[in-house]
Amino acid sequence: MEREALIQFKNIVKSFDDQLVLKGINLDIYENEFVTLLGPSGCGKTTLLRILGGFLEQNSGEVYFDDIEITQVPAYKREVNTVFQRYALFPHMDVYDNIAFGLRIKKENEDVVKQKVEKMLKLVGLVGFEHRSVTLLSGGQQQRVAIARALVNEPMVLLLDEPLGALDLKMRKEMQRELKEIQQNVGITFIYVTHDQEEALTMSDKIVVMNEGEIQQIGSPMDIYNEPENKFVAHFIGDSNIIEGTMIKDFLVSFDDAEFECVDQGFDENESVDIVIRPEDIDIVDVEKGKLTGIVESITFKGVHYEIVVATPQRNFIVHTTDNSEEGKEVGIHFYPEDIHVMYPMEMY
Repeated sequence: MEREALIQFKNIVKSFDDQLVLKGINLDIYENEFVTLLGPSGCGKTTLLRILGGFLEQNSGEVYFDDIEITQVPAYKREVNTVFQRYALFPHMDVYDNIAFGLRIKKENEDVVKQKVEKMLKLVGLVGFEHRSVTLLSGGQQQRVAIARALVNEPMVLLLDEPLGALDLKMRKEMQRELKEIQQNVGITFIYVTHDQEEALTMSDKIVVMNEGEIQQIGSPMDIYNEPENKFVAHFIGDSNIIEGTMIKDFLVSFDDAEFECVDQGFDENESVDIVIRPEDIDIVDVEKGKLTGIVESITFKGVHYEIVVATPQRNFIVHTTDNSEEGKEVGIHFYPEDIHVMYPMEMY
């Protein structure tokens, strides 16, 4: 039986003055999913989130929540809560009162408030901090208070607009893990906005890659990384070697004056295509074992691997490997048919 979407964006168009920011977005989001809207600044991801939250209204199109069109439903009546990059905590209140604020606005019984706040403190790892001033907390702790304050109202969906942007790298990585755990524990839908590819790959069940107001690809982190649908996605998600080539026939592609077996099919014969080979899928081998031959042009130590640039007669290939090499050495580069990913040229998108 087909799952019913919890949220449906149908042909959402939004412009500010003369600038078209969303160009007809269609997107389904399901219960209990961790969905990330990923893309560069200005791609429309935050605008889409704000339309769902009720802070902006689209020019045209419909937003359905649980099969009900919600465009005219005010923000405070929607079953969503939002956590922003600036946490907007109340500085004159302690941790407990910040989390309890929404419940008290609803005039919940204080016994119920206490029970729910204590549950949230446990969930976000802040037991013992109840009476600490929020101004004395670290960035990560403030972030947890903001998340607890949003979740205590038991929304069906939590919207997170670049919430880790103000944290340092180590804290960001810790909070990425914790956010995913929190989402799994509370079992509600998280919709997360970021321009950070690693963040999206780490946390998401589903990634929606956006650029210039349009969706470029929707898929699991593995699909998005291993099977990019166009040059933009391949460039934006991780490092890539992107090569123009020709699909000679099913399972055979040519580029750089040579033919290579691949696992792709369904293209026209002799069709122009773009080819992606990820740096970690290329091995540096002895010249006679290589599919192509080149000179090691540069070597950069990246901590977990070396980034080696191999210059062939046609181009520079980026290689990520744990094996060092030496500059100026002639080497072969090798990859397997399954490491070649063929896609339609960007102009088609």
